[in-house]
Amino acid sequence: MSTRTKIVIGGVAVGLLLWPLIGFWMSLLVIIGVPAVAYLALDPGQRRRLRRVSRKELGR
Repeated sequence: MSTRTKIVIGGVAVGLLLWPLIGFWMSLLVIIGVPAVAYLALDPGQRRRLRRVSRKELGR
């Protein structure tokens, strides 16, 4: 399993666990925010490599 997939699954899991405690909209913010923050934390070279690998996996 790729690191990107692990981050997405982790964000969704945390959002679903927090849903009853903080409400739907805040949970949705966590589900979307965790992967977005993880992506933005990468340096430009890592982002380019991630985009290149993603395109290769899609067969482009």
